[in-house]
This record gives sequence, C-alpha cells and structure tokens, in this order.
Amino acid sequence: MYGRKLSPIEQRRKVAETFEWYARYYHESFRLPDYSAEKIDREFGYEGFGQIEEACANGQGPILALPHLGTWEWAAFWLALTPKYKVTAIVEPLEPSELFEWFVGFRESLGMNIVPLGPEAGKASVGALNRGEVLCLLADRDLQGNGIPVEFFGERTTLPAGPASLALRTGSPLLPTAVYWKDGSRWGHVMPAVDTERRGKLRADIARVTQDLAYAFEHLISAAPEQWHMLQPNWPSDFIALGEPMPEHLQALLDEDAAV
Repeated sequence: MYGRKLSPIEQRRKVAETFEWYARYYHESFRLPDYSAEKIDREFGYEGFGQIEEACANGQGPILALPHLGTWEWAAFWLALTPKYKVTAIVEPLEPSELFEWFVGFRESLGMNIVPLGPEAGKASVGALNRGEVLCLLADRDLQGNGIPVEFFGERTTLPAGPASLALRTGSPLLPTAVYWKDGSRWGHVMPAVDTERRGKLRADIARVTQDLAYAFEHLISAAPEQWHMLQPNWPSDFIALGEPMPEHLQALLDEDAAV
C-alpha cells in the first residue's frame, strides 16, 4: 500500500493512526444529524461528481462501489441534502438485532434507504437503480464467502460479485468511489467507470470486472491507507498469521494455488 516496507516505528504509528481515524469516523457520523445542510456542503469537496449527475439525469442510477475508507456517510448525507438524490445503501446486518435496527434508523435519518445484505438485496438494488437512485455498495470485503477470486494488494482473496453483476445486468455505470478526510475537510473521489461492456459469458465478465474494481480500490486505498477501516482478517495470510481457522472460500484459494 505504501510502496515500501515500513520501519517498526512507522508501523506502530500507522496502526495508531488507523484506530484514531476509525474513532473519528464514528464520532463524526453520529454527529451528522446535528449539522446543517450548509455545513455539510461547505465542508465537502469532490471530483468526478459529474458522472453521478449524468447517470441520474439519464434515469439509470449509478453504482458507487466503495471501500471502508474515510467518512462515506458524510458523502451520502451530502447527496441527499444538496443535489437531493435518493440514496440506497446495502449494509451488513449486525448482532444483536437491536443494534442493527438502531443503525438503520440512524442512517435513514440521514436520508438514506437502507437494505440489509441478504436474499432481498439484489431485487432492492435493481429497483433502486431503475428508479434512478444512487446505489452505494461497500465492496472491499466478501462478507458471504461466495465472492470472486481477485489479486488484491499482491495476494489473492475474494471480493463480492454484486457490483459487477448489477452493472452488467442493468447497464448502470460502476463507479469506484472513496471519501477521505483531506486538509481539514472531506473529499469525495469518483473514479472513471469500470469497463462493463459484455465480452463473453456472464461469469467471465463478472470475474473481469471484479478484478478491475479491485485494482481501482488499490488506487483509492493507497492514497490514504491509514483511513482504511479494514480491521478484520481479509487474506489467507491474515488467518495464518493470527492462527485462526481458515474460511472455506479462502482455503479453496490456497488449495487451488498449491495445485498449480
């Protein structure tokens, strides 16, 4: 991520910064309902927003595929308050259910439509896109263990197939996006759309697009690795280093690599 090996002192400092940014994410997110629309707009900058405008104007909403980076809820609130777009987000269910319901209520108070990841998420996503809504998908973790093998920061893992599959099926542009803290403010970066032109069988196209999305995430995350809230094991080497049981989908990758 940093393009070089960090010294032990640098590693400790970067780890500390990661936890500091993660705490700031929660502190800032929980205060969002108290902020005025003027403050939200004043303290948010962006590049690449024209791609979102164009998609919404055409009536087929865009897919914003995001890593768990920076302060994405600020951007979602801004989309709902300033250009006044409808925003649908697919989110990970939490336990206990009361905590999840609280988060749903909190995010809906920011103007988002929240759909839990599960059997109904695909149908809800297609409906939102066809209505011209902005669909936000946090897509740097394969929560269900049925994702697409990719090369991600030099090691194989899996990423969810949802963003690529939805883009290929609906024609919605797939826009790799991140929101950072930058120079005392928040900065949204929307990258050019991933190439989702059909080239062959659907499964092969989904694999190609997901890999291209992984490369885009590498670019976005490398701009501010300490703001990446990836605090769970995500690669086979993570589980090996921690001495934890290997998930079946990652063990399958190791077995496949060993057989080559």
